[in-house]
Amino acid sequence: MEKKAMLYLPLELIIQILLWLPVKSLIRFKSVCKLWLTLISDPNFANSHFQLAQTNSTRIVSISAVPPQIRSIDFEALLNDDSASPNPNLSLPQSYFPLQMKGSCRGFIFLHCSTNNYLWNPSTGFHKQIPLSPIDSKFGVYFLRYLYGFGYDQSRDDYLVVLLSYDPGELLRFSSHLEIFSLKDNTWKEIEDTHFPYMGAYHYPKAGLLFNGAIHWYVTRRDSRVNGIMNVIVAFDLMERKLLEITLPYAFVGNYIVSDIGLWVFGEFLSLWAMRHGEVEIWVMKEYKVHSSWTKTLDFPIGAIPYFSPIYSTKNGDIIGTIGGTGLVKYNGKGQMLGHCCYCDDPRGSQVVMYTESLLSLPGNHEQV
Repeated sequence: MEKKAMLYLPLELIIQILLWLPVKSLIRFKSVCKLWLTLISDPNFANSHFQLAQTNSTRIVSISAVPPQIRSIDFEALLNDDSASPNPNLSLPQSYFPLQMKGSCRGFIFLHCSTNNYLWNPSTGFHKQIPLSPIDSKFGVYFLRYLYGFGYDQSRDDYLVVLLSYDPGELLRFSSHLEIFSLKDNTWKEIEDTHFPYMGAYHYPKAGLLFNGAIHWYVTRRDSRVNGIMNVIVAFDLMERKLLEITLPYAFVGNYIVSDIGLWVFGEFLSLWAMRHGEVEIWVMKEYKVHSSWTKTLDFPIGAIPYFSPIYSTKNGDIIGTIGGTGLVKYNGKGQMLGHCCYCDDPRGSQVVMYTESLLSLPGNHEQV
């Protein structure tokens, strides 16, 4: 009786196959054998896997306060498949609440609460606690307003938390402080001898938008030339470690009244959306930092939909956004609604942030949520 030959795959081929699998599968496959556990846990493997964007699913995390609940949602599936449902298996200690999500980068979400900050990978549960900034620790949330951002400096292989803080009681001074936390240096540093003339454009400013290696905020600034104020986009370049300004489209100058406004990425462009008279305007900057390249690409009515905020555009140009902090809605490029679902039971709504699934961990830390 002939013995059947054992199937053998070279290690290099096994690695190539695993690299093309989704994060959810790889986490399960860690238990297959010690070899696979070692391979999948290797930081070099995690980095190579993240570079293959085709394998990384884009999801959103939703955090609601009552009851404290965190959900990870594949919103494409949720809007297109009635059988799909949010993943309820994410959790953080209740001592972390209340918390705010202030950005995401490379699979990590930056969480801010009154006593600490955290960097958290919801795909793996990996997290790291980082301290509050010196200014945040000294004055607290009731005295200052914060513009937070989170990103990655590829040139230094370093994650940065960026904080632009200002005192809302000093409306005439418009004096802001800029601080950065370097994960590699494990310390906060204030950009000295600089008091920037910026304030958040709204009472509850939105988190900074990470795009093209910089963090962007929509802000109000003092304009000494005309003894008045104006709205601009201010960006912090993560490699150069400095601020720069991007002016708004000419249409936004003067009496251009909007009920809400925000920054996002539409396709591959830095984009500005504005709510005016029950309609949504979408502007894109087709050449980054070139003011003349601002172009209005869409203008469509949304009717009675409350508090619509676009957050994501699909490859075919559909727009997915949040409504009222409790649901998701999908429109095509003509403003026709294609889908709607609810993801939050808290009538006060929830926070949401997009993230890309990854196996990445942060160097020098092995904490687990």
